[in-house]
Amino acid sequence: MITLADVFSEGGLFAQAMPGYRPRAQQVEMAEAVQRAIRDKKPLIAEAGTGTGKTYAYLVPALLSGGKVIVSTGTKTLQDQLFHRDLPKVRAALKVPVTTALLKGRANYVCRYHLERAMHEGRFARKEEVAQLHAIVRFAATSPDGDKSGCSAVPESSPVWQQAVSTRENCLGSDCPNYQDCFVLQARRQALDADVVVVNHHLFFADVWLKDEGAGELLPRCNTVIFDEAHQLPEVASLFFGETVSSGALLELARDSRAEALAAAKDFVHLPAAALALDKAVRDLRLVFGQDTLRAPQHALAENLEFHAALAVLDEALGALSERLADQAERSEGLENCRRRAAEQLSTLRLWISGAARGEQAANPMAEVASGEAAKPVRSKDPFDDAVFWLEVGAHGFQLNATPLDIARLFARQMSGERAWVFTSATLAMNGNFNHYAHEMGLWDAEQAAWESPFAYKQQAVLYVPQGLPDPNSRDYTAQVVEKALPLLKLSQGRAFLLFTSLRAMREAYDLLQARLPAMGLSYPLLLQGEGTRTELLERFRTLPNAVLVASQTFWEGIDVKGEQLQLVVIDKLPFAAPDDPVLAARIEKINKAGRNAFMEYQLPRAAITLKQGAGRLIRDEGDRGVLMIADPRLVEKPYGKRIWQALPPMRRTRELAVVEQFFRTAEHGQTPNTPQTPPAD
Repeated sequence: MITLADVFSEGGLFAQAMPGYRPRAQQVEMAEAVQRAIRDKKPLIAEAGTGTGKTYAYLVPALLSGGKVIVSTGTKTLQDQLFHRDLPKVRAALKVPVTTALLKGRANYVCRYHLERAMHEGRFARKEEVAQLHAIVRFAATSPDGDKSGCSAVPESSPVWQQAVSTRENCLGSDCPNYQDCFVLQARRQALDADVVVVNHHLFFADVWLKDEGAGELLPRCNTVIFDEAHQLPEVASLFFGETVSSGALLELARDSRAEALAAAKDFVHLPAAALALDKAVRDLRLVFGQDTLRAPQHALAENLEFHAALAVLDEALGALSERLADQAERSEGLENCRRRAAEQLSTLRLWISGAARGEQAANPMAEVASGEAAKPVRSKDPFDDAVFWLEVGAHGFQLNATPLDIARLFARQMSGERAWVFTSATLAMNGNFNHYAHEMGLWDAEQAAWESPFAYKQQAVLYVPQGLPDPNSRDYTAQVVEKALPLLKLSQGRAFLLFTSLRAMREAYDLLQARLPAMGLSYPLLLQGEGTRTELLERFRTLPNAVLVASQTFWEGIDVKGEQLQLVVIDKLPFAAPDDPVLAARIEKINKAGRNAFMEYQLPRAAITLKQGAGRLIRDEGDRGVLMIADPRLVEKPYGKRIWQALPPMRRTRELAVVEQFFRTAEHGQTPNTPQTPPAD
């Protein structure tokens, strides 16, 4: 039997299989903790600093456990990396006969039925899109798995993919004529047979936990669930425990209903008319807000009579279409599918419309009895009795959202069965305290453990907080941040990430740098988030000498640039979530009404954890050197600032530009910096 010592020791299996491997105490200790959790079938929260090697630390005990394991990652990119790179290396080193499978959401696989229908209907007017559709047809004919990431001839962002894949709503399931040759079904069968299945968080909640057809069989069969990048789970869980009705889904329902009516119910003219009425109602509701975009709680729309009138028309149109579809559903599988979708969307829409009444009930939980008896608390198990109902309006559409405020109770309820649950990330705790995460996720009885990064941060990095910056809410704040960053960009010779907490500040900074860098005689390549995919921008950053990337929080995590190409990370503000966000505002109100301090208990830990993610872009390897500039003066001037910078890796701290200049000079000559530390004020 292989032991952890056999794997991680000097001269062990990893050292034999991976040249340059060196044992790390933190990695071994984490592997031991994961092994105990698997053995005892208990939950574990494990924070492992950058460089710990947490992926191998959980994969080794998982592969040696002999049971079925689900590993869930934060993104599809990390999912591919884990399945195609890390997992094969560990399995080869251990020489264990473990079978593995990669499972993605259905929208990642070509759907033969919808592809054939798109070819038949010829919906595309542009020659480029027609050519892309034919490329997908050729790909589907030869691909072993139908994973659209393998179709390099068609960009992932192409709108053609919407017609070539299925969704939860429009999948025909076992009624599909291509059911036996379905790529999604094939992937799920492989996952059911595999010992280790790699998914991502969105898929886990949407297809595994919430029991979508087929994939819901995975969870009951598994012995261990491991969440990597587990800091993302609260947000993902809130999304999937909630309910949403979107303009996109409604327009798709109207379009599909018309198409199915023409194919199977040509004699029933009322059905296409009802579909057209829904299409118009959806578009009219969006037009209520003109060019504006917003995120607002339902109660903020109480005086908007035009919105409520349009909402009533939408409710009537969706109800009418639902009735028409029910009349004709028996005539084809496609019409039955549309009927089911319409009923589900109508239920969600009416849930949202009833949100105001639910909110009043939640706000007044004591109901007086008419007979004069003592009032008794009204306790409903419906999660939407304690939810925020809110509207999001984008440039082209809208979403009506119902989001439960307490996901801990919902999550804890789902963690049934005899299995281990492992939650790991580089950023879960605040100064070694997991209370925030445990409370938010309902993991009150979980074992907790943290391991610091093995990197020598005091020698490798400097945390610089410039002096003289104004309040972050000042109108000229972004311009001042850029001015403070310019000397550092010259010292680092570009090779920098400038990360901003808003898209507006990001674009303003980019425009300023476009003017200021040439004026200083600096011709560094300047990259802006949005000028290509994240993968494309990263590749350009890695290959262009002295590049400077200006980005928002999209680049705060999941980015790995090692070596001299990245030597400076600038963060403009402490990443507190916008207080006017409807979900955040409702959670803050709920915590404060309970007599607790929402800022210290909820907002501050979230900001610290997000900041740790951004700061983590700087040092990715034991040979990296660099400066982290956090411009926000609150880090040193506010009482809570100390708690935040203490949560960051233990870099040398300074407010003096001269210290930064000396760091870059010594790093340039390959010396170990040995400058005095000037810590920020407490």
